[in-house]
Amino acid sequence: MRNKENYRNKIKSYIIRAGMTMSEAVEILAGEYGWSSSVPNLSDKLKRGSLRYGEAVELADVLGYDIVWKKRKEL
Repeated sequence: MRNKENYRNKIKSYIIRAGMTMSEAVEILAGEYGWSSSVPNLSDKLKRGSLRYGEAVELADVLGYDIVWKKRKEL
């Protein structure tokens, strides 16, 4: 449960850092990627931890971010 809350809070913080509200982000996602224009729909996905990887990539794009995979250093 804690991980879901951390992910949700982290994503919400990225939305805020991008200078957007959830409503603005959802509106752009609906226009550019055909997402539902419902803020509760995105909010519920974040609460459940059910945001798919492709959706995360699209959300990051709308917010002006890239998701980067970086290999960890071997211990």
